[in-house]
Amino acid sequence: LDTQGHHESQSKRREVLLHTLLAAVSFPAIAVVPPALAAENDASDDFSVYSDDVNKFQIMIPRDWQVGAGDGNGFKSVTAFYPKEASSSNVSVVITGLGADFTRLESFGKVEAFAENLVSGLDRSWQRPPGVAAKLIDCKSSKGLYYIEYSLQNPGESRRNLLSVLGMANNGWYNRLFTVTGQFVEEEADNYSAKIR
Repeated sequence: LDTQGHHESQSKRREVLLHTLLAAVSFPAIAVVPPALAAENDASDDFSVYSDDVNKFQIMIPRDWQVGAGDGNGFKSVTAFYPKEASSSNVSVVITGLGADFTRLESFGKVEAFAENLVSGLDRSWQRPPGVAAKLIDCKSSKGLYYIEYSLQNPGESRRNLLSVLGMANNGWYNRLFTVTGQFVEEEADNYSAKIR
């Protein structure tokens, strides 16, 4: 690749990931669906295992949380988990189809560079008037997954803490990016931080 083609490819990769993570934070209208809970796989009295047989994933969720799913178009899927009571806390699973050139997470760059690009792409604190402030808290790569912890805060609003885990899998036709993002606002940390983690 020439230098310009390489930079365009990197820019497109960052754009795909940014849109995926933004979808995890601000998912579309979600319809409540009956959970497919596997009781025999219960991890504890407080959690159940949600199984998605179509997208082939399982996730432990608090037993009393609701499940919602966005309209999937075959190339993107959104499933959200949230408390019954009014709250800004939730966990979402966003699955996005990827092009053939995305074969591993490293296609998006090393975890540190990816996390920095994500946070700098979300940060608008430098604008006048200031917009959302995004701060990277931690990032690491382990067993083929990226773990990123960061915060977002709109001026005059509570800080939201976000924990994202990214991984890839192939469904037989194309690679898919799985992004699991849990978020809670600062004043709800005592109630939801441990559950989301």
